[in-house]
Amino acid sequence: MEIVYVYVKKRSEFGKQCNFSDRQAELNIDIPPNPELAEQFVERNPVDTGIQCSTSMSEHEANTERFEMETRGVNHIEGGWPKDVNPLELEQTIRFRKKVEKDENYINAIMQLGSIMEHCIKQNNAIDIYQEYFDDEDAVEVTDEAPSAKTINVFRDPQEIKRPATHVSWHPDGNRKLAVAYSCLNFQRAPEGMSSESYIWDLENPNRPEITLKPSSPLVTLEYNPKDSHVLLAGCYNGQIACWDTRKGSLVAELSTIEFSHRDPVYGTIWLQSKTGTECFSASTDGQVMWWDIRKLSEPTEVVVMDITKKQQLEHALGAISLEFEPTLPTKFMVGTEQGVVISCNRKGKTPAEKIVCTFSGHHGPIYALQRNPFYPKNFLTVGDWTARIWSEDSRESSIMWTKYHMAYLTDGAWSPVRPAVFFTTKMDGTLDIWDFVFKQCDPALSLKVCDEALFCLRVQDNGCFIACGSQLGTTTLLEVSNGLCTLQRNEKNTASAIFERETRREKILEARHREMRLKEKGKAEGRDDELRDEPPILNLEELVTKAEEEFFDIIFTELKRKEAEAMKKKPKPLKQPSQETDEEVQGEEEAEEERGDGEGEEGGGEESPALGGQP
Repeated sequence: MEIVYVYVKKRSEFGKQCNFSDRQAELNIDIPPNPELAEQFVERNPVDTGIQCSTSMSEHEANTERFEMETRGVNHIEGGWPKDVNPLELEQTIRFRKKVEKDENYINAIMQLGSIMEHCIKQNNAIDIYQEYFDDEDAVEVTDEAPSAKTINVFRDPQEIKRPATHVSWHPDGNRKLAVAYSCLNFQRAPEGMSSESYIWDLENPNRPEITLKPSSPLVTLEYNPKDSHVLLAGCYNGQIACWDTRKGSLVAELSTIEFSHRDPVYGTIWLQSKTGTECFSASTDGQVMWWDIRKLSEPTEVVVMDITKKQQLEHALGAISLEFEPTLPTKFMVGTEQGVVISCNRKGKTPAEKIVCTFSGHHGPIYALQRNPFYPKNFLTVGDWTARIWSEDSRESSIMWTKYHMAYLTDGAWSPVRPAVFFTTKMDGTLDIWDFVFKQCDPALSLKVCDEALFCLRVQDNGCFIACGSQLGTTTLLEVSNGLCTLQRNEKNTASAIFERETRREKILEARHREMRLKEKGKAEGRDDELRDEPPILNLEELVTKAEEEFFDIIFTELKRKEAEAMKKKPKPLKQPSQETDEEVQGEEEAEEERGDGEGEEGGGEESPALGGQP
């Protein structure tokens, strides 16, 4: 009978082994009745009993001893072989195994152990005590729970002269450790005697760091190798690239030469998805992006200058301050610059014009964070000046979504690795904002005051439950968010995708409308220029005043002549003798004469009228 059973759990997770067996019933205790005790029974009627209404309380004090942890290594060596057999020689071990398998004692031992093993397997198949009955049900959605976060641990800089925590990196295997880079980024303002050491912390032991990294220059960035958790990549303040192997100690394992390194501090380092797991690239404010192989850090394998004029001239380059690389897009990478411009690049471009693909402009200051959405790589997040913006590669003129302008400067940001609609930002006033634009777009879903000093960096754990924030005084705070912020909600992917597509379409319509308005304004401006060219030269001011006066008096004289002509057209009356004229006729002639007057005084006109009317 062949029995096969596949274990889906580790033996260490089973717990204590269960052993089932059959046995007869046993009587543990038997107390027979005692008549003597019944004779001693006395009935009391009535019975008075005192009752205390208040609750009985007791006070206890306990002084717990401090729990200290330490790490110890165990060296496993293969043993059990005879002295004449070398376990490193494959032929000797195979020959010895064949010899043992032919021994009768070995066969008998296997047969005896096989029956015992078969009995245990039958027991496991009869009943599965570790069976989970509710695996198939959907995850419980915690939608009614208010977003919240709590502090789990605090890791403080052990140095007396405190330094800002500039970068944080999670351990790739289990996220049990945290690498923190410490550096003072104020140019030539570092205090005298300030240490250049950085540390690797164990999450369960915040009292002292597990490993101390000792570089020649303070570290600005520090990243774990996702394929080898013992290797770390760092960018130094003096522009060099350093590499550590924790198995070799605290000193630098590989260091780039100063002649071929960056000229400014290295603000961004990222590991590439390669077969060897040794390729990486870095960015600095000197305007260069360099590719490296940690097996040979003497000089970079490739250099790209961030010159948007596409001439690859270093004097025109924009300072790089953040990097983004998506493994699903191995030829593309993005760079955030000091000037607020995001540059999209193609590593496989043969010419400088092909390497700089396009740019995205929208920030008023340096872009401190740049990251693609883990679910929709076409959309990416940027953090700079007083806002955080979400962009789409299909809309290059403006971002599709953005936060309001905050009172404090934003310093870092990151997407949630488990929820496509959630991202985190840190500010100079020590506040951590958690945004969920499916729930609310105008304000953050949760705003948490982490510390009094400025927060400089943050990094989210792979499961989205823990966030590490580094502050200006070198304090790294570990936070745990509520289940609602780290659990994928129902239809959240479809909702987030619909929001991204809707906002992208809206921006495209607005871009087309603005482009049309700019063309119209350009056409009107060209038409006005042509009209100005056709017009004669403008006269001086005195000539214009003289011309206006002449036109004014011409209009007045024309009107007077018109009225005089109308008066003359009236029918004249027959003349009469002076003796026969009446006073009314004389008065009428005087009024007519006044109307025909050409500007003479009223008194003169009145004197001439009787004489003209009185001629024979």
